[in-house]
Amino acid sequence: MSLGTKPDVKSLIKEGAELTDQALEALIPSAATIPVSIHGAMRHSVFAGGKRLRPVLAIQAAATVSGRVPEGISHLGAALEMLHTYSLIHDDLPALDNDDLRRGKPTCHVAFGEATAILAGDALQTQAYEVLSGLACPPAATVQIIRLIAQATGTVDGMIGGQVLDLEGEHQKPTATLVEAIHRAKTGALIRVSVVTGGIFAGATPAQVARLETFGRKAGLAFQIIDDVLDVTQDSEQLGKTAGKDLVSDKATWPAVYGLDQSRKDAARLISEAFSELDSFGQQADGLKAVAQYLVDRKN
Repeated sequence: MSLGTKPDVKSLIKEGAELTDQALEALIPSAATIPVSIHGAMRHSVFAGGKRLRPVLAIQAAATVSGRVPEGISHLGAALEMLHTYSLIHDDLPALDNDDLRRGKPTCHVAFGEATAILAGDALQTQAYEVLSGLACPPAATVQIIRLIAQATGTVDGMIGGQVLDLEGEHQKPTATLVEAIHRAKTGALIRVSVVTGGIFAGATPAQVARLETFGRKAGLAFQIIDDVLDVTQDSEQLGKTAGKDLVSDKATWPAVYGLDQSRKDAARLISEAFSELDSFGQQADGLKAVAQYLVDRKN
């Protein structure tokens, strides 16, 4: 793939998803591999039809730095998707969000039982780090990528910590401070680190990494704000997951604090601010900008 000056975002996402799926197909054991139950569960969730937005962001961040899609980036994308899918499997469990629909299909615990679903999430997380350890980039970059991803999925300003804040925030009056902390950690951290590690894989300088990090932080927050908006404005068929769950669970969401109109304005402002961080990359950032714009324009 090459980076065009006027990228078609649908094509970028389609090509990035196909590249990621090819890697996932090769990396995850077949459903016939013993023990078949766990591999069937892993594949059920990984290949349930996700958009692969995090791998696509990593791919386009790499293209922003190097002007092309570097060889081997698909394995970084596959590892990011494994981690994202593991988080979804666990997030849907009865002990957490208790959801039975994900990406338009039965959630992992509905299809395979709770015990297998828990282990499938664990297995995807474990395999992700196995894949990351073998990335086709310099050893120092590999170590940096692993460290940053581990932090972004951990408890301090990371995905797991955000999930805890989200659970503890249920049935409490949401505040702006709490909502932003949840969003930046639970969802935003993995989006941010997808952008940053894509750049590192492509050989980004420290100054470039800093710009990508700020871009990713703002784009990740905008993504989750729109996710909150869609939860209350779209139905389950459009979303591919149960609509209205945030309201039923009395979740701390952006619209609950600011309302729908201001939420949309905030998301648009954040994306505009994120774009300004990419000015120094010139036209090489057009693909990354297009995907980021899609994050706030999407309807599901």
